Amino acid sequence: MKITKDTATNKVELLKYFRDRSSEILSEINAQYGIKDYKKKAKKLNPLLGKSKNNLTEIVEQKGKKDNWTNKEILECILMISYCNYVVMLEARHSVWQYKNMDFSRRIGELWEPFCKLAFEYPINDIELFIPPLFSDVKKLLADEIEDYINDLQLTDVQKTQLIQYYNKVWSLVVSGEIKLELDLHFIFEDKKYIVDFKSGFGSNEKGNVNRILLVGSAYKILEEDYEPLILVRAKENNNYFNTLKNSSIWSAYSGAETYDKLHKYSGFDISSWIVENINWTEDLDSDFVKHLEDNNLTQYLTW
Repeated sequence: MKITKDTATNKVELLKYFRDRSSEILSEINAQYGIKDYKKKAKKLNPLLGKSKNNLTEIVEQKGKKDNWTNKEILECILMISYCNYVVMLEARHSVWQYKNMDFSRRIGELWEPFCKLAFEYPINDIELFIPPLFSDVKKLLADEIEDYINDLQLTDVQKTQLIQYYNKVWSLVVSGEIKLELDLHFIFEDKKYIVDFKSGFGSNEKGNVNRILLVGSAYKILEEDYEPLILVRAKENNNYFNTLKNSSIWSAYSGAETYDKLHKYSGFDISSWIVENINWTEDLDSDFVKHLEDNNLTQYLTW
């Protein structure tokens, strides 16, 4: 197939391309693993289909650079390529291993985050991605501040040493190992640094995850630079775990339409409108697959 600016609206051709590619990949996988090893086949399938998507994306980037496409033109092409790839990826996975409730809901959520992040990889607004700090740097910053403070106290050297040892013991109890400060997205907009954690939704047992998120946000608040932590959630309705973060004074948490408003504000691209105009899972997915989703009440997850 030929990549042009019209690729942004050429859903039919893209779906055909990925389905043809999927048939080739499935033939190879079936020959390698046979009929029964469906889990191995499913594991092999997604990376190969993802590679096909990446190949088209690279061509869009190359042509865009060569022919001076705008970021909006590049982004709209890549969004359509990504969505069509997702459609075929879901179909192909289902053909070797039928989706059940938890698997399907989780997979749809997993696809949503990288899809939204595309608007920041090819932004309309003037934004800049940055590398997040290391937790070891945060620990050192705190340790140096405490040590300087202790050394200025009117204490003997023995007392100062003992106090620093107590501090280190408390620190070791509070934090076991390293905390990962790298989140889903880190960008600078209008001279302010934003850190973003994307969530498809909050399940019924998220206490440990929420505590981790609060700890990470607290670590960023300690740093001298002015960071704005954002939680962006796909689901319209959420539970107490979401409210805990929203009311924490550490994170600014948004869900549903509010999430898309923030994505539009910072990236400059109205991804919500693009989704409404271009994404129709039940029309674009294979009809047999759609029937399976309907029969098993799985179409409820097809809402972005």
